[in-house]
Amino acid sequence: MATADQLKALIKSFSEQDEPRFYRIALQLAAHEARLGHGKVATEVRDLVDKARAQKSAVVGRNGARPVLLAKPRGELEGLLSVSYPELRLEDMVLPQGTQEVFLRILKEHRQQGRLREHGLEPRRKFLLVGPPGTGKSMTAKALAGELHLPLFLVRFEALITKFMGETAAKLRLIFDAMHQTRGVYLFDEFDAIGAQRAMPNETGEIRRVLNSFLQFIDEDDSLSIVIAATNHPEILDRALFRRFDDVVRFEVPTRNLVIRLLQERLAGFRTEDVDWMALAQEAEGLSHGDLARACEDAAKDMVIESREAVQGPGLRKAIQARKPHHSS
Repeated sequence: MATADQLKALIKSFSEQDEPRFYRIALQLAAHEARLGHGKVATEVRDLVDKARAQKSAVVGRNGARPVLLAKPRGELEGLLSVSYPELRLEDMVLPQGTQEVFLRILKEHRQQGRLREHGLEPRRKFLLVGPPGTGKSMTAKALAGELHLPLFLVRFEALITKFMGETAAKLRLIFDAMHQTRGVYLFDEFDAIGAQRAMPNETGEIRRVLNSFLQFIDEDDSLSIVIAATNHPEILDRALFRRFDDVVRFEVPTRNLVIRLLQERLAGFRTEDVDWMALAQEAEGLSHGDLARACEDAAKDMVIESREAVQGPGLRKAIQARKPHHSS
């Protein structure tokens, strides 16, 4: 029989229309029944999940809404942008309350943008996300795209930056033109690649020209698209950039309370009544959201492989320790 935690997680995922998590927990229940010798029940549950997935395979987005499919970018634009349709939602993330409120406000403005424009007002569209690696910057861009049912365009810097004078700026212009043609979320990840201070001695003249072009293009941009720049190194960004964005949002490694929330969310499909969450939070101090998510995934895989139903504190602690930087003695 399913555990209370699994049933609660199943109901919660259904109420939130989180199909991937609903299917994942349902398959965990099937595995549990199989271990109990209830092979017929396990097979029926798996078949129902497979049938439901097949019926939904053409649907993009958890609420059944299908974004307008885009023509594949052609020519140079094809190499400059990669496109995806994220299903991630803001509620899937574990963020500090203040940070979450910022993004909830952004979503509210975009969902009511028609009313705002009737009064000569525009929703926030340009954001700079700064903070250590793995703290949720890129994931937040995916969540905004998922919430607003917009495509996410990732700018590919390896194709954007060239050694030829003027060529990078011309490619950058193509990207900003695309923002007018196709509404979406445009993510400049590792933004310091083009946003470094113009006075830095190791910067080439071409990179300075690219930065000047970006400043000009973002000032002129009046599209309906959302522009997100993300960096792990805000200290090297040119100061002129900061005032070009509507919001500068800082991300940090999670506090102990956030660590506990993140671990509990990630392991909601398993029994966890014997876990000492505070001890694990102390052990995980300094780890990023990404590190913790991978540690939970490792612990969950071990449980499945070893046919265990409950999370064991020592096993999860070991997975957390494995994500910490190793120091030589």
